[in-house]
Amino acid sequence: MRRYNQRLYRAIRGYLPDGADVQDAMQETYVKAFKNLDRYNGDAAFSTWLIRIGINEALQHLRRTKRRTAHMVLDTDQELTHELPDTHMDPEHTVEHAETRRIVERAVDQLPEAYRAVYLLREVEELPSAEVAACLGISESNVKVRLHRAKALLRETVWEQMEDAPVFEFGQDHCDALVQRVMERIGG
Repeated sequence: MRRYNQRLYRAIRGYLPDGADVQDAMQETYVKAFKNLDRYNGDAAFSTWLIRIGINEALQHLRRTKRRTAHMVLDTDQELTHELPDTHMDPEHTVEHAETRRIVERAVDQLPEAYRAVYLLREVEELPSAEVAACLGISESNVKVRLHRAKALLRETVWEQMEDAPVFEFGQDHCDALVQRVMERIGG
């Protein structure tokens, strides 16, 4: 299971924004896969078969949720369910990195479901277009079109959010260090 967890998480996350719901769907996916292992015929990679089950679970969850509530509010400020590895950055860069990740994840969450699923499987999981097509039950050309549109929407969304953000800012710590070095060199 560990071998497929990250890929399955991202595939299901393309449909369900809540981390707890994703984990519930993953659990159901593994249980169904185990119970139906005799139905796996080897026509596609095992991971493709598993992801297809996961996507079906996610869609089933969405249908159940829609029946329970007439209006679903997506909280885009929810806590992140997975962390990127520590890259030993200084605190300023760590904060900037976390903010950038939050902006990108929020932008991905805002993509229409069809584009989000393709983007996560193709770009984040780096699955070949043929495998993404098999997972989603669409043609390869449709994968390429959806991916192109997803990237265009992401570019637009991220640009809007970053327009007023200071890019290549020469922060206080950097400025102070530079001033100190210059003053030392000129004897001031």
